[in-house]
Amino acid sequence: MILALTGATGFVGGQLLDRAVGAGHAVRALARRRQADRPAVEWVIGDLDDAAALERLVAGVDGVVHVAAAVNAADRAGFERANVTGTANLLAAIGPGRRLVHVSSLAAREPGLSDYGWSKAGAEDAVRGSAADWTIVRPPAVYGPGDLELLEVFRAAARARIVPLPPAGRASYLHVADLAQLLLRLAGERGQADTMEPDDGRPLSHPDMARAIGRAVGHRVLPLPLPAALLRTGAVLDRRLRGSRAKLTADRVGYLLHPDWVSNPALAPSPDLWRAAIPQEAGFADTARWYRARALL
Repeated sequence: MILALTGATGFVGGQLLDRAVGAGHAVRALARRRQADRPAVEWVIGDLDDAAALERLVAGVDGVVHVAAAVNAADRAGFERANVTGTANLLAAIGPGRRLVHVSSLAAREPGLSDYGWSKAGAEDAVRGSAADWTIVRPPAVYGPGDLELLEVFRAAARARIVPLPPAGRASYLHVADLAQLLLRLAGERGQADTMEPDDGRPLSHPDMARAIGRAVGHRVLPLPLPAALLRTGAVLDRRLRGSRAKLTADRVGYLLHPDWVSNPALAPSPDLWRAAIPQEAGFADTARWYRARALL
């Protein structure tokens, strides 16, 4: 295939780029700034607001995988601009009939909890209303080498051995390599108008997740669920300390306080299409090794 890809410089998109090239496909990838040359990859400089760049990105390709999204923004308008308007701009360039795999989020199921979830639901609505040959994929918590979202949890387990957590809840997980494999497979599967919620089949409570990460870093840990009020206060402090680099934002707290981020088994991909291959124990250990190799733990 000739595959068009947004978000290729990010965590999930980078994994997909490597896997697509390794499988012998050519990739045309959107990037805001010039990237290092590499075989089988054509970089298109621009962003989701650049109509001319989007036209160049999708011209003549066999499929499009839309990974790019904002997970942090200053306000709802920022999320809307990146995730809703950006997706609509890409759809306008794609036009009718072309294959599109749209990477959404489980947060889209609960648009009232966070501006991020609201924006991802709006992007899904735009995809469903388009004439593209679309599939929407809602990943759960994605982890693996290259992930920086769970780094603070790994650090707490490795250093303090006490892991602060949201109140009681459960979530599904998926290794990034398994997600990349699914996205690549779907890019070549036409006529899959569907919404999918893939996972590795082993949802964890928040304390069990902390214990699993503790085992990955070689320590017994104490899971410490925090009350909602303390998380909200933490978001205020994180914004003051780290500004736009804050990880615990008020918007993310709204997402974290929801007790059920388990993928819906009724929306799982068909086993004939895809199965997760990486067990959590091996995946978390792999992630810990990656952090340690880069002196992040």
